[in-house]
Amino acid sequence: MKIGFLASHRGSDMQAVLDACRAGRLHATPAVVISNNGDAEALVRAEREGIPHYHLSGTTHSDPEALDAAILDSLVGHGVEWVLLAGYLKKLGPRTLGAFRGRVLNIHPALLPKHGGQGLYGDRVHAAVLAAGERETGVTIHLVDEEYDHGAIVAQCTVPVVAGDTVASLSARVIEREHVFLVETLERLAVQ
Repeated sequence: MKIGFLASHRGSDMQAVLDACRAGRLHATPAVVISNNGDAEALVRAEREGIPHYHLSGTTHSDPEALDAAILDSLVGHGVEWVLLAGYLKKLGPRTLGAFRGRVLNIHPALLPKHGGQGLYGDRVHAAVLAAGERETGVTIHLVDEEYDHGAIVAQCTVPVVAGDTVASLSARVIEREHVFLVETLERLAVQ
């Protein structure tokens, strides 16, 4: 399984996958990292790990079709089989989605279809969970389609919401579970 990562910021999910690959727990090859943010920590992580990495965005390609083509060319050029959106906050273009249909995964820090959609990412999701008075939240890994947080669910796990939770405490508990659950899910997909 050759994985291409798209990340907008820290890339902590990506790092969990890289660590699992290095430790031999996940039989996959990190092939390329692409970020829409030239200052993303994910690009620093990729450089440190010796993984090809690129800043591809509206800044580097003002035409959306050219950006879509550049992302697709990079993924194909590095032999990517699966694409993992690890905190990537942009929609993929139609060419990239078409070429990797059914092989683009996103990780969402809640139990979709609740608390998903445009603008609901990171701490905003946890704030929405707490505001709704949910007793549990979780992690959803789903296939990516043309809409935010909409594609078919591949796997879900729950995380309890406990009395006195803040956005920070809930976020910390979800991300800890997210890193483990992502690797477990990729392990299952790698042997299918």
